[in-house]
Amino acid sequence: MQARTMAAAAVAFTVVGVGAFYAHRSDLPGPLPRPIGCVVQAEGTVNLDPAQMANAATIAAVGIRRGMPERGIVVALATAFQESRLRNLAGGDRDSVGLFQQRPSQGWGTPQQIRDPRYAAERFYSALHKVHGWERMRVTDAAQKVQRSAFPEAYQQWADDAAVLARALLGNASGAVACTVAPVPALRGVAATTALTSMIALDWGTVPAPPPDRLAGFALAAVDARAGWRYAHWLVSHADDNGVKRVRFAGLQWTAGDGTWSAIRDGSPSTDRVIAEVFADER
Repeated sequence: MQARTMAAAAVAFTVVGVGAFYAHRSDLPGPLPRPIGCVVQAEGTVNLDPAQMANAATIAAVGIRRGMPERGIVVALATAFQESRLRNLAGGDRDSVGLFQQRPSQGWGTPQQIRDPRYAAERFYSALHKVHGWERMRVTDAAQKVQRSAFPEAYQQWADDAAVLARALLGNASGAVACTVAPVPALRGVAATTALTSMIALDWGTVPAPPPDRLAGFALAAVDARAGWRYAHWLVSHADDNGVKRVRFAGLQWTAGDGTWSAIRDGSPSTDRVIAEVFADER
């Protein structure tokens, strides 16, 4: 018994000693980098990577611009979840392409057209709109009327996640999309502003105004809180590939440095515009 006790004490000493050694070493690497990705919280939680989040935001924006009800956007998101996991695929089963795995041979368009997320979303919504009574169908039944899949029940498994995304991207929740982006921005300055301005015009049909206070970025007019959060969440969703540094609206701001929303402490909150700031050009 005594020998075992002494051995245990020796082991404990060794472990404590090693721990103390590492605790006092100054040459150990710093904290591991935060994982890049997005968390959407709106009466539920969905985790996506930046590419998935950007595609989801574009699908929702096209639906809003077309005047589709929230239910239609849920159906579209659930369909893209099932068909491609919200990724813009170069191929798939037979000649299927893109977010919705639409087939050129079935008249959906050319492969190049279908690989454009906005074109693909437009075609899906157009087809859904032609389905009589789709608004009263289950998500999977409405999706199946458009997709004609060999697995007609598969879309339903994504209905809850699609509803969470739709609530956030339609502006029905505040600060609901939070993304952690790459430490080095893909775009900066004029290139970032130009890319985002072009994408906003394509997704929303809106042209941003020059930013206030000489920030590198722009401002989007918000007629109400819901419209403001639609734009704010869209900007955060597209931040990783477009050099977005900060998004401000209604007393809250998202920053690339933190990847989260927090209260604005410098200046009065703006409720009539969403302010986007991009990373400045390196000098």
